[in-house]
Amino acid sequence: MMENKGTPIVILNFKTYLESTGEKALKLAKSCQNVAEETGVNMMVAPQYGDIYRISQEVEIPVLAQHIDPVDAGGHTGSVLPECVKEAGAVGTLINHSEQRMQLFNIDAAIKKAFSLGMSSVVCTNNIETSTAAATLNPDFVAIEPPELIGSGIPVSQAEPEIVEKTVEMIHNINPQVRVLCGAGISTGDDLKAAIDLGSEGVLLASGIILADDPQKALLDLVSKI
Repeated sequence: MMENKGTPIVILNFKTYLESTGEKALKLAKSCQNVAEETGVNMMVAPQYGDIYRISQEVEIPVLAQHIDPVDAGGHTGSVLPECVKEAGAVGTLINHSEQRMQLFNIDAAIKKAFSLGMSSVVCTNNIETSTAAATLNPDFVAIEPPELIGSGIPVSQAEPEIVEKTVEMIHNINPQVRVLCGAGISTGDDLKAAIDLGSEGVLLASGIILADDPQKALLDLVSKI
């Protein structure tokens, strides 16, 4: 994924909100691109599968899939074939989000599949132990998200800062190449600044921006203190 080095990474997960579906998804992605161009922050979007192709054709910021299944082409009806989302324009993928949990061997297989296709992997984890295990699998990113804080409006960077600090320390002891993101409850400039101050390289967020009255304004506020 092309990045402006030295600036935070902001991944906006569109989930399956109506506010981030179809035409609204495209509008939201364009808002993310506008903010990226205005501020230099590394904005990335993870839309629903049906919106990946259209969005990737109309914006220049990186587009991620929300999930892939570690399957090969063939008889896997209903699975998310990694080659398909790549062909649609995804340059990376979330893996093991709290709303799409995977077993460890499937996380490993998905990371390897993404790597083989030249796609970046963002493994979501829920605690220090899981983050440590994920780091041994060599993903590009680990995003620490305690599930009880997701969508709560209470940012992990403030509610449980020790989790972020310890996760960064443990991961970098295991594999300094793995980059740490912070998720759950992130929505404001103070939240992003706190996450960066704790050692993360950026954030993974969703509802705090998607459900805002003015998502682009909310995004500008998010990056205002960096």
